[in-house]
Amino acid sequence: MNSVEAGRARVLTELIAASHLMTLEQLPGTVASHAAGVGWPQVLIYLADLQQVRLCLLHGSIDVSADVPAELSVEGTVAGRAFQLGKALPASASAKGQWWVPLLDGTERLGVLRVGVPGAQVEADEDLNTLAGLVALLLVSKRDTSDSYSQLVRRRRMEVSAEMEWQLMPPRTFATDRVLISAIMEPAYQVSGDVFDYALTGETVHLSVFDAMGHDTAAGLTANLALAAARNHRRQGADLLQTAEGVGEILTEQFAGNRYATGILADLHLATGMLTWTNYGHHPPVVIRGNRTVVHLSCSPAPPMGTGLDRPGILRRDKLEPRDRLLLYTDGITEARNREGQEFGLHGLTDFLIRHHADDLPVPETLRRLIGHHLEHHHGRLNDDATVMLVEWHGPTPYRPGQLQALAGLPPSTAPETVSSAWAQQPADDDP
Repeated sequence: MNSVEAGRARVLTELIAASHLMTLEQLPGTVASHAAGVGWPQVLIYLADLQQVRLCLLHGSIDVSADVPAELSVEGTVAGRAFQLGKALPASASAKGQWWVPLLDGTERLGVLRVGVPGAQVEADEDLNTLAGLVALLLVSKRDTSDSYSQLVRRRRMEVSAEMEWQLMPPRTFATDRVLISAIMEPAYQVSGDVFDYALTGETVHLSVFDAMGHDTAAGLTANLALAAARNHRRQGADLLQTAEGVGEILTEQFAGNRYATGILADLHLATGMLTWTNYGHHPPVVIRGNRTVVHLSCSPAPPMGTGLDRPGILRRDKLEPRDRLLLYTDGITEARNREGQEFGLHGLTDFLIRHHADDLPVPETLRRLIGHHLEHHHGRLNDDATVMLVEWHGPTPYRPGQLQALAGLPPSTAPETVSSAWAQQPADDDP
């Protein structure tokens, strides 16, 4: 290890030590002062807003020059391109010493770092990605106790129902060696009745989407209660039908049948691709196979959860094929009509995803563009919540690191061969 490498390793260690008593507002200045001494001048942190259309400078206690923009567009800028693709990019062809580096918490996109100034000597090497990775971890560790973070990434007033929703949501993007999950939800500041969820238990991925009755604060309460009840039952070992019945009982007890939620609950077994699922008054999932064929799944729906009707759900099992993309969605994405009365439709949803898959964009970026297209189709105004969750199962064998990087928008260092090979050594279990 040479002196530069040793210095950078020491700085990373010092940042971790300093982080224990650090506030979010102190993070930009602390990172910049430590990084400057080891060849990383003027490190600036830009965070993506809630709808991922702007990148906003986290000032904190740091002094920046007047020519440093407070905001940048995700569209049409180098910084935005680095965010979209998950790649470190030079600020311009003539400014190789200034770089935009993606900030990622796992596979969740947070924003970008700007490192360097015009004329500086900064190389986009492994250490730069490591610095960005550490900054991302520090951001995530501080944001839940900082209103400054929320105020920065919000561009307008948020409804109380949406406040509840976003506090419960898991990260919008998640990946392991054999599955990638990405979701998006609009209208971001007014969403009330939609929620999505996922979690892993061993070889099983639990998936769910709920759509509560109404478009008001009560719908938000219903959706939050449904999601919390589902998690509670699932974590106590309940199966899908027991979980759905438990959700229904909780909603009925609380609202006496006056509030209900439709939903899909599913388990995906990673070793075999067996999808087990049940439908409670919701639109059934679809599968995009081979990026050209749409497979419609079917299951006789039970009544929505919370109605108090004693009709049990039915379990359906479907075998996914490697590289299948499973779509769970709410009717706000398919049934909403624009001013001309044109419905976006399920065909519009699947057609968009099939066409844009050929662009080799990361899945989170494809969904970001999907929701932008959907909003444009409806002239920027949605009358119902619109949620899409895309789940790609790679198959019983792991992704190659390069595949996962392209799908999730990861820099090369974040998916080492050792992760893939460790999974590959595990025996497959044929029993879902």
